[in-house]
Amino acid sequence: MKQNFDIAVFEGDGTGPEITAPTVDILMGMAHNNPAYSLSFKTAAAGAAHYAQTGESLPDASMAIARASDAILLSAMGLPDVRYKDGTEISPQIDLRKALVLFAGVRPVTIKAGQPTPLNLPAGKDVDFVLIRESTEGLFYTQGRGEVTKDEARETLLITRDISEKLFKFAFDLAKTRKDAGRGPGKVTCVDKANVFRAFAFFREMFDAEAAKHPDLIADHAYVDATALWMVQKPWDFDVMVTENMFGDILSDLGAGLMGGLGLAPSADIGLHNAVFQPCHGSAPDIAGQGAANPMAMILSAAMMLDWLGLRHDNPAMVADGVRLREAVERVVSEGTVLTRDLGGIASTSDAASAVKRALSLG
Repeated sequence: MKQNFDIAVFEGDGTGPEITAPTVDILMGMAHNNPAYSLSFKTAAAGAAHYAQTGESLPDASMAIARASDAILLSAMGLPDVRYKDGTEISPQIDLRKALVLFAGVRPVTIKAGQPTPLNLPAGKDVDFVLIRESTEGLFYTQGRGEVTKDEARETLLITRDISEKLFKFAFDLAKTRKDAGRGPGKVTCVDKANVFRAFAFFREMFDAEAAKHPDLIADHAYVDATALWMVQKPWDFDVMVTENMFGDILSDLGAGLMGGLGLAPSADIGLHNAVFQPCHGSAPDIAGQGAANPMAMILSAAMMLDWLGLRHDNPAMVADGVRLREAVERVVSEGTVLTRDLGGIASTSDAASAVKRALSLG
């Protein structure tokens, strides 16, 4: 029986709509060719441009669409010259994370043979790991509410047992899924600064408690500074990493750099009931309207969405399509003949998306 899934679509700011349209087109083509599922898309207004026009960055109606959807596809948000009155950026994606309790920020890092990378990878070494960033608390907890006086500024880091236990269960479940799929050894690394901060010692204690429930998997620890070093020196050693919000924010951009840039960096923010899938990069308003934006991170985020929906709803054909879409992007990038400007090529947004469609035999 064909399953239908409702997808909320936030088109974003700047180049956001330019990378959203071809991504939705690819998803529609894949769903049309698959008898196991169908997709229905509903656009929801949000973002900096919407705020500039209406005074609302995330309207109640859009939040209702997001809550009612099976998954949320969100494009790049924000504009540098449009900010809240306190000077902070317009960031509906963070509002969604907090409102829907999307505690697991999933940031895959993959480097295949032939893919442009600043690393000098040894022969036969591919990189395939996932960074899981706690996305609702940590050092982002007091976002927009920090205390600032003439002489001091304070922000509060929050780590709770409730969120951390959910986060660590998610991390070990993902490691098992990857191991079963032949994508990793089933190892989870807790990245923290437990040698300095009591909050991270608390974080590590809860990690170890969850690790004890998974004797079939490997658990280890790494300090965040050492992790940054090892991500450059030996990134192939990692499988699943789990860390606090700010640490994850920084390390995920390092991971994107290893892949060749943010244009190849997808992400998901996942909770118990909802999930948002979005590229890690910004809205790049300086190139908006030029057809030059790289759509690959958005397309890879859509592949993650298919995988998540398929696993969640026991739809193996959908999971298979998620793998096909990811591998199609990897193949196009590794071949190197259709690359956008950020990757050293001359291809347009349309050219790159069309290359993925051809790799999928969608025309």
